Amino acid sequence: MLRVFQDKMEQASGLMDYEKAARHRDQISHLPRIQERQNVHGAKGDVDVFALAEEAGRSCIQALFVRKGQLLGQKSHHINNELGLDAAALLQAFLSQYYLGGEQYELPQTILVSDYDNEFEVLHQALEQRAERKIHLAKAFRGQRARWLALAAENATVNLQARVAERSQMKARFGDLQSVLSLPQSPRRLECFDISHNSGEATVASCVVFDGDGASKADYRKFNINGIKAGDDYAAMRQALERRYKRLSTEKGALPDILLVDGGRGQVSQAIQVLGGFDIESVKVVGVAKGTKRKAGFETLLDADSGAEI
Repeated sequence: MLRVFQDKMEQASGLMDYEKAARHRDQISHLPRIQERQNVHGAKGDVDVFALAEEAGRSCIQALFVRKGQLLGQKSHHINNELGLDAAALLQAFLSQYYLGGEQYELPQTILVSDYDNEFEVLHQALEQRAERKIHLAKAFRGQRARWLALAAENATVNLQARVAERSQMKARFGDLQSVLSLPQSPRRLECFDISHNSGEATVASCVVFDGDGASKADYRKFNINGIKAGDDYAAMRQALERRYKRLSTEKGALPDILLVDGGRGQVSQAIQVLGGFDIESVKVVGVAKGTKRKAGFETLLDADSGAEI
């Protein structure tokens, strides 16, 4: 079943049918959870399993967590291998940070890895020193533990392929945006601002960010708006933008290529004034007005440069 969905996803991407590719990607994403439920019992003990998959210059490490012989959960870690490390070295670097870094996760009795070399011995000693007990760290196991490792490897491949497909889809969408906005090159980063409140009270501004990998949740921000007249969305937008771009301009942070603001000409005007106040000229401002029907899918884009609706 997995191979069928993978083939369909790749075929749809090749034909640039990214919506269909996304549907197959979502179907693939459900398979690891199905497999997880089918593999919840096995050998006794506490085991962490780590398997590495690599494709198209990208890497995914899938972690499985087994406690008292039951598979309790798993997590995907997408890694940028900027140093070009081989599989064993990349996995070792990840585990060093994972177990010996800031959070220092719980150390189990056994750690299974998909790739192993002699350099792991240094990490092994450091883990035993931290745990103050023996820890089994190895690649070769039989029985249920081998099946856990195979499951982690398969899920790493699935999640990596889904991420690659999502990146292809995002690249196509950025290309469409370049065409619609008549930009000289494809945008690389978008920031989107929206204002929400409860009958004018408890006003909050939300900033979501997208880059070539999709939603960049680590860059999301939420601003509690204070000191404005209740229901004044213009003032709320201005305050949020000032707080956001004052910090970025001061700290030389990553500026977006496109700033999308929820609203029409009034909100766009606030954005232009704020960016101008910080001498930021490289950001394209676009308003997202709700349109005459005020329903999702019927929005109108407003180009701040020309003042024209798109």
